[in-house]
Amino acid sequence: METDPVCGMEVDENGKGTAVAVVSGKKSYFCSNECRNTFLEKQA
Repeated sequence: METDPVCGMEVDENGKGTAVAVVSGKKSYFCSNECRNTFLEKQA
C-alpha cells in the first residue's frame, strides 16, 4: 500500500483506477484525480 501525499489515505498502487503522477522520476499514487491534480498544481 502507498500513501496519498495530499490527503494521507492509503492507496492500493495496483488498484483499478488508481491515479498516478510521475514528477522528477518519482511515482506517486492518489486516491482520486482531485488529489492528483492538487498535487500537480503544487509542483508547478
